[in-house]
Amino acid sequence: MTKWIAVSALALLGACATSVPYGPASSDSAKGYSVQPIENNRFRVAYRDNSMDVARSRALRRAAEVTLENGDEWFLVTTAYSDTGELAGGGGSSVSIGGASSSGGRSSVGLGVGIALPLGGSSGPVEHVMEIITGSGQKPDSANAYDASDVLANLSGA
Repeated sequence: MTKWIAVSALALLGACATSVPYGPASSDSAKGYSVQPIENNRFRVAYRDNSMDVARSRALRRAAEVTLENGDEWFLVTTAYSDTGELAGGGGSSVSIGGASSSGGRSSVGLGVGIALPLGGSSGPVEHVMEIITGSGQKPDSANAYDASDVLANLSGA
């Protein structure tokens, strides 16, 4: 019985860590993509997943889809960042020094050392966010400019 519970717990843990099928996020904190129009040809595209590689690839895929849906041919990534969902200072080491004195005139000093180990990797979903500008005609000569049809052809399985 204990063996069955352990196997079930591992299977459940593994299911939580896997990517969900490509698609829109059902809420702000759910896995999937979201698109926010900023101007006529400017969008913020985000993808949330457990894997940063998956989140980046799927954000690019969604950017290509948005570009083609709007009748354009290419998109230019103007800004991009990844959010791991970890709090600042979530890992590493720390040192603390404290002091105290008593009413009897005695004093003491203490020193503490702490180490945080991120044993399970990221503590939750990660998100990759890009702001893009879409356009048609000659693609800008930039490493951050992408042909939407090519991206979609290469990342449609991502």
